[in-house]
Amino acid sequence: MPYPLEWDTSTGKQKKLPALKVNPILGVLPYDGNRNPLTRSSSASRVSMTFATPATKGQRKVYHFDGQREMAVGLEALLSPNLYGLEVQLPPVAYRNRKGKLAEHSFDLRITFRDGFRRAVYVRHGESLARQKTKDEIKAIFEATPAWFADDKIVVNGDHYTRAYRDNLIRIYRASETVDEEADTHVLDCARTGRYWLMRELLTQCEVPAARAFNAILRHVGQGVIKANWHAVICEYSRIWLA
Repeated sequence: MPYPLEWDTSTGKQKKLPALKVNPILGVLPYDGNRNPLTRSSSASRVSMTFATPATKGQRKVYHFDGQREMAVGLEALLSPNLYGLEVQLPPVAYRNRKGKLAEHSFDLRITFRDGFRRAVYVRHGESLARQKTKDEIKAIFEATPAWFADDKIVVNGDHYTRAYRDNLIRIYRASETVDEEADTHVLDCARTGRYWLMRELLTQCEVPAARAFNAILRHVGQGVIKANWHAVICEYSRIWLA
């Protein structure tokens, strides 16, 4: 039954609520970012996840992201064998904006590699990055960032991380959390010697259970050893090929 015309179905202006706090999780390190982004938003999907890195000595830790783009950048970094540590919601960097006024910016992520190299990451969607105002802001922020904060700074266009790409990152990262060297070696041998076009054709040539072979293929895709189209959901009907 439709509502009467005079019925106001809008929610109206919502009262600002404090950021959501995640209670302590047994065996998981707490979130330690400079700010808590888990506030109500009409334009961004806040994300909270737990990861383990060499920096945490393999113990899971809580990470909060401003949105799914930032989460995707973090997941992609975690798939690198060269990653040592990941930080989010960094302490703000002071800079002068276009009007000459003092402002602050918090980098979305800082990635530390095993050799100690640290990279600060600025994530923004393509429409914003195309604006001169944003370009000037980035230039001012990068120039004001002290050398001790990071060895280099990069800009990432979040539009690259489509929904399918993000879904693939999550599934590949979850598969990568399981160590199965036997399946990885066997599947890679089959991939190098067999003939196939679709993933399902490679799966039939493997002598390990399909579930183990499937996850092994995902891990190889994550490491770039096997190629696939990241902008379509990677499944048994996906076209795959050796790098």
